[in-house]
Amino acid sequence: MSNRAESVLVGLVGEGVMPSLTPPMHEREADVQGLRLLYRPIDLLELALPAAAVGDLLTAAARMGFNGLNITHPCKQLVLGHLDEISDDAARLGAVNTVLIQDGRFIGHNTDFSGFGSALRDGLPDATLGRVVQLGAGGAGSAVAYALLKAGVTTLDLVDVDPARAAERADELSGLFPTATVTPRSTDELPQIMPLADGLVHCTPIGMAAHPGLPLDLGL
Repeated sequence: MSNRAESVLVGLVGEGVMPSLTPPMHEREADVQGLRLLYRPIDLLELALPAAAVGDLLTAAARMGFNGLNITHPCKQLVLGHLDEISDDAARLGAVNTVLIQDGRFIGHNTDFSGFGSALRDGLPDATLGRVVQLGAGGAGSAVAYALLKAGVTTLDLVDVDPARAAERADELSGLFPTATVTPRSTDELPQIMPLADGLVHCTPIGMAAHPGLPLDLGL
């Protein structure tokens, strides 16, 4: 592929993505691989667009010759209705973070799951995986919870500011991993469940440039 003269144009769609380190990271890696890659942030806040505009952005990207898009908060689930094909993992997770544009068709994948799983395996090989508290049950959270349970977590406390979303995701995951215990939790329960946890995983947008702050009391 490094011998091809063709350049690669990709983008990152989401809220508050202008400061993201992802575009320069990928461009630098492409240089090392001998590829001509341009990676553009497409910031919904900068463009004053709602998250529901993700479908229009896909169409525009295809017309402009983009090869693909990364999709982040708050579009990972909204994008599903605009795709022509979805990988098995992404369909199972109900969220897409990568869209390939091939022959005018949009093909969705989820690398949140595989990326987190490999990072957990390689970066924390000796971590105790008995009971984990996870903050956030949205697009990224769904994928990470799936990866945690696949890695062997036996008890997962799924915390979200939206109780209905936490309950729905916990029910889906319990069906996929019947030997594990997945319990939806509210943020009010954190003082009770944090002392019982072997680990904490953060999957909310809090901490991004557009959502500054902390997702929980650090004293916990």
